Amino acid sequence: MLFSARMKGGLVFVCEIDGGKRRVSLPQSWTDRGPEATSNRFAVDGLTAARTLVDALASRLRDDTEDAQ
Repeated sequence: MLFSARMKGGLVFVCEIDGGKRRVSLPQSWTDRGPEATSNRFAVDGLTAARTLVDALASRLRDDTEDAQ
């Protein structure tokens, strides 16, 4: 996590991906980091899996962009 920020909808966690070229914001309500965790929130394992997915998508996007040039 790079930093957290307060937005209209509440607290969001901001992470950098792709070597700092891109950022992803994740609402606190989607995580288990907050006042009352519910069963549908991401725990650490879920956040790790989401990061893996985002990295894979970013890599594929990067590869497609390079192929187009």
